[in-house]
Amino acid sequence: MNILITGGTGLIGRQLIPRLLTLGHQVTVVTRRPEQARRRLDARVELWHELHERAHLNGIDAVINLAGEPVADRRWTAQQKERLCQSRWMITRRLVDLINASDTPPAVLISGSATGYYGDLGEAVVTEEEPPHDEFTHRLCARWEQIACEAQSDRTRVCLLRTGVVLAAEGGILAKMVPPFRLGLGGPLGSGRQYLPWIHIDDMVNGILWLLDNDLRGPFNMVSPYPAHNAQFAHTLGRVLHRPALLRVPETAVRLLMGESAALVLGGQRALPKRLEAAGFAFRWYDLQEALTDVLR
Repeated sequence: MNILITGGTGLIGRQLIPRLLTLGHQVTVVTRRPEQARRRLDARVELWHELHERAHLNGIDAVINLAGEPVADRRWTAQQKERLCQSRWMITRRLVDLINASDTPPAVLISGSATGYYGDLGEAVVTEEEPPHDEFTHRLCARWEQIACEAQSDRTRVCLLRTGVVLAAEGGILAKMVPPFRLGLGGPLGSGRQYLPWIHIDDMVNGILWLLDNDLRGPFNMVSPYPAHNAQFAHTLGRVLHRPALLRVPETAVRLLMGESAALVLGGQRALPKRLEAAGFAFRWYDLQEALTDVLR
């Protein structure tokens, strides 16, 4: 297949692209920084600088849309919240317009989202049918998904990746957590009772490949079948790193440091991959300690 990817130099894209190439697919990456992308990506990857000059996506068999400003890198000022939204909504809108303008449109659009779609639902078990709590992350993801679904037709199916915290050796949440934990300064945040839905990068990539190859559509929780409490995650990470994880950070301190974005770590979702497992997908990484040991070894 000829596959077009946005966000190809991100955490997931960097692991997904080598797998696609190994499987014999042709890969094209949309990037605003071709020189940087060329240094990071395999020489076999074709690069497109933006999408403005394109009139259609004839000849593209599948689109994987992973682009978006990192959600947790900065405080959520009004300006930053707008940047988070537009970095997702605008490129998704452009992709949908190109798909709908194509005489032979891609057979599938696999588009990013997040478990933040549901908002903070506390202890409730969250499957793809769970009604969300209305807060900023829900509004961001809901509009993102709504735009992607406008590409749905008899010729193009749309899959939505409601992704949890991705565990990978480089980047993501572990890049922020591991340094203080290695110094013995790690521990739970707030009450520690909030759920943290996680997924090993290998299962994330394999899940995308599964959706690419199977006739599926709609939202999919891209998470391990066993979400962890924040305290459990912290203690397990400390155990893997052979460090104590006893320094609990009070909720007030987290809110002072992060502002409104503290909702990302003080809230959570007990999300389960109901639709992915029902479709026959088999996870490799169920156990949190084994998953962390693998990515940090």
